[in-house]
Amino acid sequence: MVRKKKKGNNFKLLTLFLFLGTCLGDYGIGVGIGDGGAWVGGGGGGGKQQTNAAYSALQSWKSAITEDPSGVLKTWVGEDVCSYKGIFCSGSSVIAVDLNKANLKGNIVKDLSLLSDLTILHLNSNRFSGPIPVSFRALESLQELDLSNNRFSGSFPQATIYIPNLIYLDLRFNSFTGSVPENLFNKQNPRNLGYSSASVINLANNKLSGEIPTSFGISGSRLKEVLFLNNQLTGCIPESVGMFSEIEVFDVSFNSLMGHVPDTISCLSEIEVLNFAHNKLSGDLPDLVCSLRNLINLTVAFNFFSGFSSECSRVSSGFDFTGNCIPGVGYQRPRPDCSVIAGGALSCLRIPAQPLTCAAILGSKVTSSP
Repeated sequence: MVRKKKKGNNFKLLTLFLFLGTCLGDYGIGVGIGDGGAWVGGGGGGGKQQTNAAYSALQSWKSAITEDPSGVLKTWVGEDVCSYKGIFCSGSSVIAVDLNKANLKGNIVKDLSLLSDLTILHLNSNRFSGPIPVSFRALESLQELDLSNNRFSGSFPQATIYIPNLIYLDLRFNSFTGSVPENLFNKQNPRNLGYSSASVINLANNKLSGEIPTSFGISGSRLKEVLFLNNQLTGCIPESVGMFSEIEVFDVSFNSLMGHVPDTISCLSEIEVLNFAHNKLSGDLPDLVCSLRNLINLTVAFNFFSGFSSECSRVSSGFDFTGNCIPGVGYQRPRPDCSVIAGGALSCLRIPAQPLTCAAILGSKVTSSP
């Protein structure tokens, strides 16, 4: 019988055991969480025998991995999957896969969706390529998915949007192309990411293009960090960004965004880091943005801004405005560069952000929440 993963303290302990597994894995020692709490066992142990489904899934994946320079997969022998290096169990259920920095080359197989109790899948710093299987949407227990620093390409992996309990999605340092899908933040489907309690979406350092979806912010999700930096995004920053009332980090640097910074940014009462650097934004930086109480770092360098409030110089740890078109201050663009502002004719929806407006924006989010 397959037991469901335990929550609460077991999940908190898992982070510690993932670290221990990294340290001890080379010695054939397995770690995990069982019915009686934590266990640390030898290479031949690992708790109860894993189900046939988990064994089949992992062996199918093993056959799709073509290079294993560190010999990680040498331990993937036999039906006791809980003794495999990088595999972590609760009882007989696989609840985590941590193969960060294993330098594996190969593909992700659809059979991984058979790991029905999988909570964490960490695969950063490998050489995986090919598509993300559509079957991943069946991973209803998955909370953390880290596919960063691999060789994935093609359009945005739609399957990741429909993993219902996903909290952490990290796709940075790949070669995904095309647009950021509208339904990434769309709340129409109660099983998608915008409807979940996701806290981090990191799409940095890809080749995504087009505009930030108009549904951005409207989902009513509780995102803490959104990172779109170093892509090829264009168009305006949506006014609906002001609806991310709990966001702490928003980074859209190194894109080709144009127009003004939305006044509704001033509704982000929890924001700590704002980075708009290396875009084509213009106009005056809204006064209220620099008055945000928790703002620690504000970077607007290398845009076409023409002015900012004195409040901006009070940002506690840094306000970088170099490389703009602000009269009377140093380290700005040459005047000829400022005479023709890229995207200066672009018309973006503008909602004046006063306290009443912020209350209305956030109130509409609460009203639309389930």
